[in-house]
Amino acid sequence: MSSAQGANPEYVNARIRARRAKLFDDEDYRKLVRMGPSEISRYMEESEYEAEMNALGSRHSGVDLIEYSLNRNLAENFEDILDWAGGSLYEQIASYLRKFDAWNVKTVLRGIYSDAPRDEVASDLIRAGEFDDRFLERLLDAQSIEGVVELLDGTIFESGMEAAFPEYEETDVLVPLENAADRAFYENLIAELGDYEPDSALALYAGFLKAEIDFRNARNALRLARSGADLDPAEYYIEGGDLFSEGQLSSLVSSSSELVSVIRDSEYGDELGQALAELEDADSLIGFERALDAALQEYADHLSHVHPLSITPVLSYVIAKEREVNNIRAIARGREAGLSEDEIEKELVTI
Repeated sequence: MSSAQGANPEYVNARIRARRAKLFDDEDYRKLVRMGPSEISRYMEESEYEAEMNALGSRHSGVDLIEYSLNRNLAENFEDILDWAGGSLYEQIASYLRKFDAWNVKTVLRGIYSDAPRDEVASDLIRAGEFDDRFLERLLDAQSIEGVVELLDGTIFESGMEAAFPEYEETDVLVPLENAADRAFYENLIAELGDYEPDSALALYAGFLKAEIDFRNARNALRLARSGADLDPAEYYIEGGDLFSEGQLSSLVSSSSELVSVIRDSEYGDELGQALAELEDADSLIGFERALDAALQEYADHLSHVHPLSITPVLSYVIAKEREVNNIRAIARGREAGLSEDEIEKELVTI
């Protein structure tokens, strides 16, 4: 289907419910953390990943096979959603899936920066955004950071990346470029919303995007506060949320305890209360970041029930599918690295 046809949320969301029912649950994860990579592969061959595992099994093995199969399945799921959708719903979904364009830009930049093998970088790409395979291959073939920035001319990332490049050259750190990619994605989404009526389906979509931006800013702010690095908080700030202003973020990054207080007193305080307590007690960002991911999933699930004939059920599924892929990847990598079951479970996002 295409944007030329009418919006069809009833049909799309019926198909989404069927896909959502097939996602791995906590019991599946409990089984997987006790398996080695070969056992995980066999388990996936008996699941919704069967086609990808069989198609890629002659070229890859072990964790590589799992990685490639996860990313291909993720991309194919989201391509299916676009095929089902029409009208304004198609446009909204296509715009949101550009988050994977931002992911791929950052992945290529990190690969070049660290001199990673091309195949290794390619395995981490998620081909689910607007960039087609030909363009992604051109990014992978880029010989320098500047070459990637030049290739992004004409995309939503052009102006932000060009503005951030001089600071990258001056500091030799990727932070300005990585955050330029994220800001371009989110700020483009917010700009596309236009005007909307309170309590409308579009208002719920806007509420979700603001929450996602708030959580991204909270994550970045806490990372800055804990790092002690002399970095400009403005490089991390993304406009469009409600929790922080740019000036407030800049003043709070010097104290993680003050940041925690702001989050605790916000509309997200109840959902993140336990995570905030653990953050203060354990002084660990990992658990808090996992809690942010879980809270965003729960918020998206809530919105999908409030207005089922909107994009929100699709957003809820996209996040849930990402969570499944990230969890399986974390388990496979953890088992390959010899981590204990407890160590791996701390890396998982469960609801």
